[in-house]
Amino acid sequence: MWSRAGYRGVVRASGWYDLLVTAAFVIPWSLMLLHQLLGQLSRQWGLGGELPDFAPLHVLMANLMGSIVCVWSVLRIRDPQLQFGRYDAAGRLLFATWQAYALNQGATQLLWGFLVVELAWAVLQLWPVRGGEKLTD
Repeated sequence: MWSRAGYRGVVRASGWYDLLVTAAFVIPWSLMLLHQLLGQLSRQWGLGGELPDFAPLHVLMANLMGSIVCVWSVLRIRDPQLQFGRYDAAGRLLFATWQAYALNQGATQLLWGFLVVELAWAVLQLWPVRGGEKLTD
C-alpha cells in the first residue's frame, strides 16, 4: 500500500518517464530520427515487423499524440494528484491494449519493451493508497 507521498512520487516519476520517451514525437524532424533509430534497432536485434514509412498523416497523428502526452506529463510532474495517477493508469491500459493489438498484427517485437513498461506503470498507479481515494491531497 502506498503512502500518499509515495504515490505522488510515482505519479511524478511516470510523468518524467512519459516526457522523456515522448518528447521526440512532438516535432516532425525528431520523430523521423526516432523512427529511423527504432527501425535500425528492430533490424539489428532481429525483432521482425518492419516499421513502415510514414505518410504526412501518420506524422501528424504521432505529433498530436506526442504533444498531448507531453502536456499531460508536465501536469503530472507539477501536480501529481491521486486522481491524475488513476486516469494515467487507465490511459496506460488503453495504450497497452493497442500495443498488444499491433503486436498481434505483426508489428515489430520492439513494442514488447514498451508494453511491459506501460503495464508496470499502470499497476504502480492502480496500487492502493493509504487514506483511501480522496480526490484532494
